[in-house]
Amino acid sequence: MKYTLALAVAALLHAGAPGMAAEINVMSGGAPKEVLAALIPQFEKQTGHQVKVTYAVIAALQQKLASGERPDMVLLPTSAIADLAKAGTLKSEGSAPFGTIEVVMIVPHGAPRPDISTPEAFRSALLNARLLVYSPPTTPSGAHLARLAERLGIADVIKDKVTYRAALEGGVQVVAEGKADIGIYQSSEVVHIKGVSEVGPLPDALQLKLVYGGAVTAANPNPEPALAFIKFLADAQNKKVWKEAGFEPS
Repeated sequence: MKYTLALAVAALLHAGAPGMAAEINVMSGGAPKEVLAALIPQFEKQTGHQVKVTYAVIAALQQKLASGERPDMVLLPTSAIADLAKAGTLKSEGSAPFGTIEVVMIVPHGAPRPDISTPEAFRSALLNARLLVYSPPTTPSGAHLARLAERLGIADVIKDKVTYRAALEGGVQVVAEGKADIGIYQSSEVVHIKGVSEVGPLPDALQLKLVYGGAVTAANPNPEPALAFIKFLADAQNKKVWKEAGFEPS
């Protein structure tokens, strides 16, 4: 009888009963990395849950989901969340927006800051730079910059001086080390990096703004802990953390 009871309890613990401490597996783009570093310890202390995050560029994350990987939840641009919800990969119930990021230009700390107040000035800054670095076209910001280069008529002129490196792979550090004159990344990816100075956001006519949010996967058999984490991230008391990490809180 005692042996049977012990097996039942073990099975219940393995299944992760609602209300019990759980491990929450999260897949996230790189943009909220600083926010999660600050807020995850607080959430874990309050709830007893453990949060494990896998970071990847958006295209790689989408490929992982398409190949069948099923975390408990994701943090992605809300446009991608909407598409994955339509496809049945994510649940729209309980999803929430957290904040908006924009694309900014950076230079090595102490270097002159070029004028990028107009599309024409931004174009000149890219043409005059010796070396540029930004994310590859497989990322939202990289794809946007590829379109901008074509639109501004400079794609062929700058192609040989562009290094494609995502922020998650050390792209911002390339600027900090002085190996590129200009870097162009999302605001949340540069705000806490030493050795760089922010020139400012791209002109409105050239800007790309992304709203980041969270959603639970449809395959999650016990979504309550992940839903609690989403609610915690979206809580008004945490808006300051999002703001300090380069987001405009939702």
